[in-house]
Amino acid sequence: MNGSVDTYIQKAEKWQEEMTALRALLIECGLTEELKWRQPCFTYKGTNVAIIGAFKEACVLSFFKGALLGDPEKILVFPGENSQSSKVIRFKHVQEIYNLKAIIKAYIFEAMEVENIGLKVELKNNNELEFIDELQDVLNNNSAFKKAFESLTPGRQRGYNIYFSTGKQSKTRVSRIEQYIPRILSGKGINDCTCGLSKKMPSCDGSHKLLKKQ
Repeated sequence: MNGSVDTYIQKAEKWQEEMTALRALLIECGLTEELKWRQPCFTYKGTNVAIIGAFKEACVLSFFKGALLGDPEKILVFPGENSQSSKVIRFKHVQEIYNLKAIIKAYIFEAMEVENIGLKVELKNNNELEFIDELQDVLNNNSAFKKAFESLTPGRQRGYNIYFSTGKQSKTRVSRIEQYIPRILSGKGINDCTCGLSKKMPSCDGSHKLLKKQ
């Protein structure tokens, strides 16, 4: 078990029980846990499979390739209207997790099998992707931002759009966009290293945390 995940759950203002229960299920299934994007992330053979999020309205278990899962129980939903790959299950009480324990584990095992056989989500190409209104407004009104954003690879553009779209309220989506404007202007993707210390360039491996200790 990862100590950083322990700390994350202990410091969480809400959903500690729910996150602890989900974490146990994910580990029981054989996934490895890390702290990525400031959230507990669970990987299989080095590939991201699921991530736990603590939001105001619910505790969320998100499958990175949820769109490929069968979902016979109809409990998976897209986190935003423009989401193409990830799907989530939202919980508001730990008992919901206990009641669905066998089902959740079945979904986790299916997500692991998706990675085993190398399935990929067929995403729309970038020209077909519709950006959320809040992002489109910034693109329309900030020429420097528009130029920088359009210079990013299609995958990086899509990554930002998916992350911004998961904010349930417009003010949350706007806040996220404003937070990442400097990173976009510098030509970085949402998961790219910005400190130059990463050993997995261009991806961030968490090495920036060393700067805070100095």
